[in-house]
Formats: sequence, C-alpha cells, structure tokens
Amino acid sequence: MADEVLLHRFTSHSLDKFAEIEELASEILSDREQIVELDRKRNSNREALRALKKKSQGEKSWVCFGNTFMKLSDSKTKEMLEQDQKNVNEELENLRKELKPKVAKLHELEGLPEVKGFNLSSMGSDEMEFIAGVK
Repeated sequence: MADEVLLHRFTSHSLDKFAEIEELASEILSDREQIVELDRKRNSNREALRALKKKSQGEKSWVCFGNTFMKLSDSKTKEMLEQDQKNVNEELENLRKELKPKVAKLHELEGLPEVKGFNLSSMGSDEMEFIAGVK
C-alpha cells in the first residue's frame, strides 16, 4: 500500500515536471518564431526606407496596410516606417531579454548545466568610447 502511494506521488510529480518543461519549451519556440518574424519585418522596413531614399523626393508612394494599398507622401511614409522600425526594435529587444531567463530555467528543469556566457549583454556606447579611448 505504501509503495503504491509513493509510486503515485513520484508519477504525479514527474508528470507535473514534464508538463512544466513542455510548457516552457513551447513558450521558447513561440518566442523564437516571433523573433524571426520581427527580423523579417525589420529587414522589409529597412529595404523600404532605402528605396524611399533612392526615389526622387516630392512624389507619393504606394503603401500596403494589410490588404489595402494607399498612396501617401514620401515624408509621411518615411515617418511611418521609421516609427514601425522603432517599435519592431523595441519588441525584438524585449523578446530577446525575456528569452534568456526562460532558456536558463529550461536548462535547470532538464538538469542540464548552466550555459557559460549566456547572460552576457552587449557593451553600451559609453563603454565602447572608453575602450576606444584607452588604446
């Protein structure tokens, strides 16, 4: 009887842990897919901004919003693309920040060792200037 209770507790605990791992892994995959899509959007915006710079100024450009095309002034189009680019960059940064702790937690749940250097962040402009001045 006691063995059955222990077996039930062990099985229940294992299933809970597997469910937690599965849920976290699913979130990580979803975040990575979203990062890829946002990168594509950022590249498209970059291409559109470059095309606007090459085009003669003062004209209007056709812009697609979902299934609708509209003709807007180049300045308005550029302003909208730059704002969208800013939003995409912020969203990408947030997703990447949130992804690191999730991956670390998944490694912990799976019993894997911590990934060395995983929590590194890029240097800021102040740090880069300091290093450049130290030469």
